[in-house]
Amino acid sequence: MSARILVVEDDEGITRFLRRGLAYEGYTVDVAANGQTGLIAARDNPPDLVVLDLMLPGIDGLEVCRRLRAGGDVPILILTAKDGVNDRVLGLDMGADDYMVKPFDLDELLARIRALLRRSQPVSRPKIMRFSDLTLDTGTRQAARGERVIPLTAKEYELLDLFMRHPRQVLTRDVIFDRVWGYDFGGESNIIEVYIRYLRQKLEESDETRLLHTVRGMGYVLREPD
Repeated sequence: MSARILVVEDDEGITRFLRRGLAYEGYTVDVAANGQTGLIAARDNPPDLVVLDLMLPGIDGLEVCRRLRAGGDVPILILTAKDGVNDRVLGLDMGADDYMVKPFDLDELLARIRALLRRSQPVSRPKIMRFSDLTLDTGTRQAARGERVIPLTAKEYELLDLFMRHPRQVLTRDVIFDRVWGYDFGGESNIIEVYIRYLRQKLEESDETRLLHTVRGMGYVLREPD
């Protein structure tokens, strides 16, 4: 089921832009043009995330944020023309989870929304994922090829976890950046290649067959050996 996002924004142009962009990404979108109708919409159709303007007619965005936070833990992303430090602090103090200033980039907004939705998901019970002779324990965060235990760094674990959850599916560099490093990563452009190499060295340390393959021009895939 797609996540439900409530957009509380009084600018009709921005509302149309957000509704179209979010719907294209598969989200269910509700909109409200002022603070009061936003609170009513959140009560009647509880959203999975709220995109909230600060400068609203009637009940302003800070008060809407405070009331939403008092009533639950729905992720709140503030979207506003106010870019002063004090405004950001006030919004975060009222319970907002993130803050973006207009004008904004839609791709960055979508990445932040995905990050907030992932963060709000309930923690699942530890489990052991298996692919061929490779296992990954989400409780101990250890991998193994057969009986050989493979210690992983935090980023190596996150990268392998992503592949184990999507076996035989080609993952592009953009998807890997978004899921493992996040929207605000500003490091080296070859960081994915570096960590793929680290993982391969550990997974194939005892001359095991390769499971992590490069698909030229597309990305990487976890699949059975040829």
